Amino acid sequence: MSGWLAVAGLGPGDENMVTPEVRMALAEATDVIGYFPYVARVAAREGLNLHGSDNRVEIDRADHALRLASEGAKVVIVSSGDPGVFAMASALFEALEKRPDLHGLDIRILPGITAMLAAAAHAGAPLGHDFCAINLSDNLKPWELVERRLRLAAQADFAMGFYNPRSASRPHQFARALEILLEECGPDRLITFARAVSTPEERILTVTLAEATPEMADMRTVVIVGNSATRRVGRFVYTPRSA
Repeated sequence: MSGWLAVAGLGPGDENMVTPEVRMALAEATDVIGYFPYVARVAAREGLNLHGSDNRVEIDRADHALRLASEGAKVVIVSSGDPGVFAMASALFEALEKRPDLHGLDIRILPGITAMLAAAAHAGAPLGHDFCAINLSDNLKPWELVERRLRLAAQADFAMGFYNPRSASRPHQFARALEILLEECGPDRLITFARAVSTPEERILTVTLAEATPEMADMRTVVIVGNSATRRVGRFVYTPRSA
């Protein structure tokens, strides 16, 4: 098979955060596939076919990419942030698992800067010690599992990064997440709301759990909760490496 397939992370939003490796793959590609807003970030040019699609069709997207690459195309599936973090890399491998005839295809996963890490950097260093990332959406897993993971992570004193905290269709769930955090971590634990990181609309807000409200987050927000040692220094927040 002469084609190849790359799954690339476009970073959190700022074009300066797109890696040279990803830029090179996009420059060589014949086809770019992804969620409409991510494909829109790729400049049109002669010889490049842009295939935008709606949300929640990850497997269809992966199947399309595999078919094009098997026919000789040079395909890039684009994700925001890093493609291996709640994004298209795992969807690709899920589709590939059903296609043993394509296991020899040239496939590359090209990392990107995640929204969580960009948010942490702009806030200071709240993920300076052990941390975990949790997707608060229950689209692909039951809410009971989200609550269990959230509670256990808090009990283990991890710093935590939350993706997809609050949408219009499930505003009550983030309120419940804040209740659990308050129960397990106490009112003085620091929580950072980082919205639209690395874009002109960026807003970073750090408060205590006692001060936090559900309305501080939406689907463009990454939420970071510190561990018991996380503290402020000037306008920054950080977690000591000895915590």
